[in-house]
Amino acid sequence: MAKGYEVLQMLIPEGGWVITGNDWDGVQFFECEPITKKQFDDGFAQYDAWKAEQDAAKAAQRQAILNRLGLSQEEANILLGGN
Repeated sequence: MAKGYEVLQMLIPEGGWVITGNDWDGVQFFECEPITKKQFDDGFAQYDAWKAEQDAAKAAQRQAILNRLGLSQEEANILLGGN
């Protein structure tokens, strides 16, 4: 399940907010357009699909770079010192 800060990052990625805890009562808006409690609450239901989209897009970008370089993921891991 998504955390409150993750929902806010999805809804207001440029920041301007602070959250203490994990619920609406802990949200403060400073330098952004505030959202409603309903938008915040609805964001919890939307987060998993949004996150999956973001992860898929990042994986596709990574694979496109590897393809241009002619490397497999395993070869890139070796070059980068990863596993």
